[in-house]
Amino acid sequence: MDPLTHVLTGAVLSRVGFNRKAAYATAAMTIAAVFPDIDVLWLLKGPVAAFEHHRGFTHTFLGVPFEAAVVTAAFWLFHRWRVKRSQPLKQPAPIHWPRLYLFSLIALLSHILLDYTNNYGIRPFFPFNPRWYSASIVFIVEPLITFFLISAFVAPALFGLVSSEVGARRQPFRGRGWAIAAITAIVGLWTLRFVERQKALQLAQSADYNNAPILRVDANPRPLNPFRWHTIAETPLAYHLGSANTLNNTLATTQADVFYKPPTTLATLVAKRSWLGRIYLDWSPFPLVTDTGVTPDNLTAVTFRDLRFMDNTTILSDRNNTPLSGTVFINDDRRIDHMEMNGHIQR
Repeated sequence: MDPLTHVLTGAVLSRVGFNRKAAYATAAMTIAAVFPDIDVLWLLKGPVAAFEHHRGFTHTFLGVPFEAAVVTAAFWLFHRWRVKRSQPLKQPAPIHWPRLYLFSLIALLSHILLDYTNNYGIRPFFPFNPRWYSASIVFIVEPLITFFLISAFVAPALFGLVSSEVGARRQPFRGRGWAIAAITAIVGLWTLRFVERQKALQLAQSADYNNAPILRVDANPRPLNPFRWHTIAETPLAYHLGSANTLNNTLATTQADVFYKPPTTLATLVAKRSWLGRIYLDWSPFPLVTDTGVTPDNLTAVTFRDLRFMDNTTILSDRNNTPLSGTVFINDDRRIDHMEMNGHIQR
């Protein structure tokens, strides 16, 4: 999920009641909820390095306890700094470091759960099990979830203003009911999307693809509308993309949505053994590896695209330049000249 959703999730979780049990709970859970995305620092090593390590160790069950320790230690040091500076400590909740560690752990696990719900996937059991897992029920950016979380903050503040106008005493902890309602709404949305995804899979499975046998199908979420899905059906010779509407049980496909499996060439064989190629094929369940020919620089370009992100929508309209695509450039000696990820060169 996007960083804003993670941050809001940690803050809302704290309001369920954790902020009453330990000082710094809200701040710690807010930071912990987005902390696994610290792997974005791998961008300093280049786009392919960032792609390799994104949702890596920081998004695993093995890494979470260490990350919770880092967050807790940071607040312990901050607390010691405040004490040494003799700053007044007006904490509505008690200082309790084991609880703060536990609450940070819960916020970190919320990050893994949220990332699991979208179709990019996570590797929670890495390095013991490198397999990617994904529920594929929520788009990477889901405005409805963001709305639920923001409402959990805005509503108590608005009602607090009304209460202050009538002279009511300000409560030290507010918004617990709204936080519980927001989390309940998110779980409800997940349930609805899970049910609708099963319907989309059935529509893709039952469609006719020129009498070709269906090897496997997939359904990927679109933002906002839980009844619209981007489907993929693999047959022996091609991939058939479709737009499923589970509200009226229809599946729309066109000839432009058919992608025949590209032939294997010497260039694609070399590209698949490259650094980018190995990472990409390990991550993508529906890769489209295409030898696009010789460039003006006399290099053979091999592109890597993922069919899950080739939905023909306003957001993903350019299927030749889809998100999370890579290119390997090969010289006349069949050696890797350079690699690109999302148009950025790996130095």
